[in-house]
Amino acid sequence: MGVIIKTQAEIEKMRVAGRLAAEVLEMIEPHVRPGVTTEKLDRLCHRYIVDQQGAIPAPLNYRGFPCAICTSVNHQVCHGIPGDKKLKDGDIVNIDITVIKDGYHGDTSKMFVAGQPSVLAQRLIKVAHQALWQGIKQARPGRRLGDIGHAVQRFAESHNYSVVREYCGHGIGKAFHEEPQVLHYGKAGDGIELAPGMCFTIEPMINAGKHQVKTLPDGWTVVTRDRKLSAQWEHTLLITEHGHEILTLRAEERA
Repeated sequence: MGVIIKTQAEIEKMRVAGRLAAEVLEMIEPHVRPGVTTEKLDRLCHRYIVDQQGAIPAPLNYRGFPCAICTSVNHQVCHGIPGDKKLKDGDIVNIDITVIKDGYHGDTSKMFVAGQPSVLAQRLIKVAHQALWQGIKQARPGRRLGDIGHAVQRFAESHNYSVVREYCGHGIGKAFHEEPQVLHYGKAGDGIELAPGMCFTIEPMINAGKHQVKTLPDGWTVVTRDRKLSAQWEHTLLITEHGHEILTLRAEERA
């Protein structure tokens, strides 16, 4: 199936789902601190999504995933399964939220710190966030998917970090994952042309060391092969007539 151009009615539902996903990240922030388990963070998010938002946590039971959110700590790149291990002072954690509301998905993630991060961790988190925004700047009609990936890769590598190749952004709507695939590396001018009505995520995973990763025996958790830190941020975007709209923008980003 090709890229699905969203109707105005679908866009309105995507806006609602995106806003709810952003609100979960805002809700959970004060709970991310040393001594908390990622299992507790999962429970809090699950309860909030179901009871407060009247929505569905998309990851739960998706292809067998056992939890409502993904929590990826330190050298975990993505798809970390929440567990009973307590966060330590200085740990960094990506919390990835996807909610389903009225049949449509909102998908976003953010980096959090438990306590005081190291200088290296702070720098990695900042550069990964800036890399996301470099990609977002390219999201407008007439540009191509390769322009997004090229901008992300060029920025990350200019700071001596690497971009994970095995995982990418994706179209989103009624389905969790739709076309197109949105690579976070590549050549400017490559790929399909962006057009109004497209909805997709940009979610670069930036490593402090080399880009190679591996999947742990649990079948889900992806880690850096060299065990160096990794950071990721994610937004869901809509391509508009004159640019883009970030559907998962948090209040702190609206200033």
